[in-house]
Amino acid sequence: MSLDHYVTLGRSGLRVSPLALGAMTFGEDPGGAGCSVEESEKILSTYLDRGGNFVDTANFYTNGHSEKILGDYFAARPGRRGHVVLASKFFFNMFPGDPNGGGAGRGSITAQLDESLRRLRTDHLDLYWLHNWDRSTPIEETLRTLDDLVRAGKIRYIGFSNTPAWVTAQAQTTALLKDWTPLIALQVEYSLLARTVEGELAPLALDQGMALVPWSPLKNGFLSGKYRRGVQVADSARAAYVGGPGEAEFTVIDAVAAVAEELGTTSAAVSLAWLRAREGTVVPIVGARRVEHLESNLAALEVSLSPDHLRALDEVSAPSLDYPAPMHGAARAMLQFAGSTVDGQSSTVYEALLASDVRY
Repeated sequence: MSLDHYVTLGRSGLRVSPLALGAMTFGEDPGGAGCSVEESEKILSTYLDRGGNFVDTANFYTNGHSEKILGDYFAARPGRRGHVVLASKFFFNMFPGDPNGGGAGRGSITAQLDESLRRLRTDHLDLYWLHNWDRSTPIEETLRTLDDLVRAGKIRYIGFSNTPAWVTAQAQTTALLKDWTPLIALQVEYSLLARTVEGELAPLALDQGMALVPWSPLKNGFLSGKYRRGVQVADSARAAYVGGPGEAEFTVIDAVAAVAEELGTTSAAVSLAWLRAREGTVVPIVGARRVEHLESNLAALEVSLSPDHLRALDEVSAPSLDYPAPMHGAARAMLQFAGSTVDGQSSTVYEALLASDVRY
């Protein structure tokens, strides 16, 4: 497996690398989580030279500097932009005091896209994400605007991020019924330490043929391998405001480290390989502030987890999902058939449930 072993992003003809490069860290910012222009370009060159083609940013990352770094980089290398799937996002207000400076209304989407295209020095985006749900704007207005922009050639595909499943389902159904551009992917928080997406959004994506593009696949670096019990992490730019892992998180971290040691690889590589093994198309976004961080993450492409490894990691990280998800597992579905044999499962499953302490 390598970065040029491309996968199709959802129900589309768009082919992307199995790991996307996140540019949230490109450019200096007051929080200290970013990196210099020089280091950003080294990271980007390393990813592209290894065959990577999927680069993800957002208009407000490092206050627009991330997009500008990418734009300057590709402008200085004619011909390279055409071989990259470039994605950005809209929603957050870049103009404090202007009530229409952000959000998902027609005027604000169009203005935000024009600004992103200017900074990125390109005439189109390959993928444009709604960064967050705009409760104040009808979803039909957002979708119609995005469809108009696709028809105008300014964007080619669309996706949602950080949006409730019921809103996403409404949006996809509306788009399909009105012959507007449908969603091909969802950008979501997803990792061994953040699995609640499996309650609603992941099943929705699988049903609708949408890819999952996880952000924070290492959960703020907790799954990178540098967090160990009793060890103070001094070089984490986020440590100051996200704090350290708790006992429940360390239980998962320890399990990941054990698998990594057995396979002779890194915890980061194991965590990313676990994500890539999930059902459907899952393309994690890897971020880096230094080239060595990227190299460590790309090691995931060389990791193949056995069924035993996957089972152990699944069990130790099993999430508590909100109702009604706990009632809809494969075994629990037997309840509605009163013990009949369905899909190869006999009434013994039903009997086992009745004998357990699970209550409905």
